[in-house]
Parts: sequence; C-alpha cells; structure tokens
Amino acid sequence: MKLHLSLLAMALAVTSTSAVLADDSLKAGKADLRSAGPMTFGPDGVLFVGDSMGAAVFALDTGDTTAMPGSAADIVAINKKVAALLGTSENQILINDLTVNPLSKRAYISVSRGRGPDAAAVIVRTAADGKLEMLGLDNIRHARVALPNAPDPNSKSAFGGSKRLDAITDIAFVDGKVIVAGLSNEEFSSNLRSIAYPFAAADRGTSIEIFHGSHGGFETNSPVRTFIPYKVKNQDVILAAYTCTPLVIFRTADLTPGNKVKGKTIAELGAGNRPLDMIAYSKGGSDFILMNNSSRGVMKLSVANLDSYAAITSPTDITGVPYETVKGLSGVKHLALLDNAHAVMLVDAGGSEDLKVASLP
Repeated sequence: MKLHLSLLAMALAVTSTSAVLADDSLKAGKADLRSAGPMTFGPDGVLFVGDSMGAAVFALDTGDTTAMPGSAADIVAINKKVAALLGTSENQILINDLTVNPLSKRAYISVSRGRGPDAAAVIVRTAADGKLEMLGLDNIRHARVALPNAPDPNSKSAFGGSKRLDAITDIAFVDGKVIVAGLSNEEFSSNLRSIAYPFAAADRGTSIEIFHGSHGGFETNSPVRTFIPYKVKNQDVILAAYTCTPLVIFRTADLTPGNKVKGKTIAELGAGNRPLDMIAYSKGGSDFILMNNSSRGVMKLSVANLDSYAAITSPTDITGVPYETVKGLSGVKHLALLDNAHAVMLVDAGGSEDLKVASLP
C-alpha cells in the first residue's frame, strides 16, 4: 500500500491555491485575536491561527514567502528571549504552539503574554541568526471565520478546566480546507470541522465518538489533542490522538455539518499521557509518524498498513499499532516539520525552553 502523507497533500494544496484567491479574501486591519493557540500554514505564506477564547480561526498574511538565508539554528532559552522581546519575564509568558513556514523555513511561535483569560495573543518568528521578531497584528492583511457553536466561556469540564480553552485543540490545512479539532457546545461535544478557504462561514462541524480501550467505553466529550490528515488507498483520512492515548481513524468524507461519526480506534498507546504534536515524514523508502507526548517521550510509528489493524472495541491496555520510543529525545513540548530530514522542537531543558533542530530518526 502506498501512503500519501499530509506533507504531500499540504504541498499540493498550497501550490494549487492561487495567490489571487488568497489576496481577494484578506483585508488589511487589526487582527483582533483574543488568544493564539494551534497554528498551521496554508498557501502563499498564510498562517492559520486558532483563537479558542475568541471562538474563531484567523488567516494571517505573513508576507513571508522567501527562503530564509542560511539554515535554521538552535536558540537556547528561547522562552527568556521571547519574554525579553515582549518586555516581561519568562514566568509571564506561555508558548502555546510551534509551526514552520514551508516557504521560508522560519519557525513561528504562538504565545500568551500574561496568565489567565486576559493574556494577550502574540505571534513570534525566528531568523537564521537566532534573532526573534513579533508578527505585527495591528495592521495585517487577514481574514477571520467564527465558530458558531463553541463552548460557553464559563463552561467547565468534569475536571474543572475551561471547555472554551479546548474549542480549538489542533488545526491543519489540506486540499483548500482548514481542518479544526476541538469541542463544541453540542451534546456530543468532541468535534471536527472542515472549513473551506478562502473563508465564507463555518458550520456546526461533525460530532465524533470513539471507543477508548484503556477507559473501557465509548467517549463523545473528549477532544482530539493532535491529528494528521493523509491519504490511504486514495481515501482522505484523519489520524487523531486523544489523551490516555487512543489512536483513531476518521474518514474526511464523513465530516459533514451536523453528522455524528464513530471513529475506528486502531491503537492504545498508554494511559496517563497527553499527545502533543504529530508530524509525518519519509525515510529510507518508508513512511513514519513522530508524536511527542507529555509523559511517554517521543514515539515513532510506522504508517505502513494502518488500515489493516482491527478496530479496538473492548477494554484493553497498550495494543494495536506498534511504536518505538526515540532515545535521546526527552522533554519535547512542541514538534514541527522543518524539511524532509529535520524537525524543529521546543525542548524543556530544565529551567529554560530551547528551540532545537534535530535530524528525523
């Protein structure tokens, strides 16, 4: 089976979406983000940013379409340098996500300046010499699409956390659409949305259900934490990872407004863990997914024959798709693909957070 990964799909989507479409949809003015969370790149240097507090997705024209001179570089204590750039201390910022512009190879970081619901949303990007700069949001060409059924700002989960903060947990751009994972205010609140770009309006999205083997039952209110879109046997599929850590397949064709879809759980990768990011790549003629986690290191999974695994439908522990834990990679908080041989990682270095460029294992 030949598996066409999301990286290829994204590249095709970027090159097939004309600059005219992007230019017509973006208007200059203040991009009023209430929060800056998950990010991904689309065509012509357009950065998509999930704004959970504002219940919206923004498209920002970064103007960053030229390859950066030199190569990406490690940045020691990047959290302290971001804080200095923003005129505050490192304990008053939170780095929320990391992505790489496929055109320029610059790393982009979404940041909260301050703590709590009133924190300011900031986007910072890197240069080859290790310097940092803010992406100006006061007068930037942009577009915004609102989510019509995001959780109420005051709604709480069973564990006391804000459901609104999980309105957008991950996003990806593929085939002219922004795929958005998160929570809605529906009865089955776990949600996947497919939003066409250029933006018109977002619909209610699709309510999704999974069987969680380590929890021994069906779940409809736990959000996808990270996902990868890809093609298998010419069928568009979402591979999604959840807390504690089921791995689930959804058919993209089923993501229609108001639909309720049950995913196919193909792996249980261990309880007591939160998956953080996934990237797809090829090496030595084989295709892999790399996933960093809160407590289980960085996992490397082969994506050969993913569709051949039987659905998990009964209580079970670690089983399904096999993986290996990559030695030498620990404390990886964020992970993004740089090129076909390297990844960029935000690593907890004990007292600081470092940005590192690493070879793909």
